[in-house]
Amino acid sequence: MLRLDFINPANSGDTAPRKMRTGSAISPQPLLSALAPAGKKPSLDDTRAKWLNAYRVVRAETEARAAPLSPEDQIVQSMPDASPTKWHRAHVTWFFEQFLLVPNDPQYKIFDERFPFLFNSYYVAAGPRHARPQRGLITRPNAEDVGAYRAHVDAAVARLIETVSAADADKVFSILEIGLHHEQQHQELLLTDILHAFAQNPSDPAYDANWQMPRHARGQGGYAEVPPGIHAIGHDGDGYCFDNETPRHKVLLQDVQLGRHLVTNAEWLEFMRAGGYATPSLWLSDGWAAVEAERWEAPGYWRRVESVWHTMTLAGLKPVDPAAPVLHISYYEADAFARFAGKHLPSEMEWEIAARAGLLEDAFGVAWQWTRSAYLPYPGYRAAEGALGEYNGKFMINQMVLRGSSLATPANHERVTYRNFFHPSARWQFSGLRLAEYP
Repeated sequence: MLRLDFINPANSGDTAPRKMRTGSAISPQPLLSALAPAGKKPSLDDTRAKWLNAYRVVRAETEARAAPLSPEDQIVQSMPDASPTKWHRAHVTWFFEQFLLVPNDPQYKIFDERFPFLFNSYYVAAGPRHARPQRGLITRPNAEDVGAYRAHVDAAVARLIETVSAADADKVFSILEIGLHHEQQHQELLLTDILHAFAQNPSDPAYDANWQMPRHARGQGGYAEVPPGIHAIGHDGDGYCFDNETPRHKVLLQDVQLGRHLVTNAEWLEFMRAGGYATPSLWLSDGWAAVEAERWEAPGYWRRVESVWHTMTLAGLKPVDPAAPVLHISYYEADAFARFAGKHLPSEMEWEIAARAGLLEDAFGVAWQWTRSAYLPYPGYRAAEGALGEYNGKFMINQMVLRGSSLATPANHERVTYRNFFHPSARWQFSGLRLAEYP
């Protein structure tokens, strides 16, 4: 299941959020997919060099994304579901220390005995941890201390890569790969979490004043017929995946058509003008309770400025672009809009089959897309043993699946089988939707 094939060093110095090619069904060809000519096993030295490069690229991307932020920015935690930038930088470093260095390098010295408690997230088997809602209270260690922690671990990981024996290489590189994909997940969270924090600031600060929405389809694609019948979904073993993308299995697809384009702000404004947020019959019971409790009247981060709708972006507060895909909506809102439109949300299997066939515009790189599928294990799924087995399996309850990737997803982190998941009320992610209809 583990492969050396996920990161492009050409992107290491780019702090802007990434996007995929419009309409692409799969990720770009990854850098590490060919360690040696076909039929020839790469040498251990070549493998070490490529892993060291991949490690440095991913770690540099985290620092590049944090670079526009001040030390004060890096400590803020605007809600329990979000984490401070400083915590993200330290947590992904703790992951390498805890799961890679401590078990595999007898010479490694823990950087600071307080850090495992402060920067563990939810790995119960790895020991006690600081309460998630209180991460913003960790003013010390400061951002400079976290930088020193990262440098300490980076040096130790580099030594381990350069000296690992042939007997231990597969084990070490497998854990290293998981850690790099884990860090890429936190790179996306770093942006979504700081945007949420900035959206609470009355001065509407910009993460990057030059940031622009990635190119996207203009919403005129109509619907694509997805071939019915028996299909296989899930990861096929070619390249990296998380365990929740397995095992590959067969599904029966009924006749269905999926919207080629993502639902746009213009379409969402029609929903709002028609009283969508004031019509209980459009909403699931829990969704309507959220509307009333949170007083929703528009997507997350939308607000009226002199009677004009604006939205908070990574470039600060901007007028809503009617042609752009709607972002920052919950599952409840997506489901209500689908009912308003006389359509449905696609299931995750419908989405994956359509994306594999190249039928979807902006499948990747703009917005995560809500599906109507609950986040549940695939038939035959088994979580790994030990602390790393806590990575996905224990969250398979009370959450909904999103597919694709967003404008904040790091390059080469997308794939057609990727299963993102959030609680149905979540709106701080770059989440949108496309529609499905049935004959």
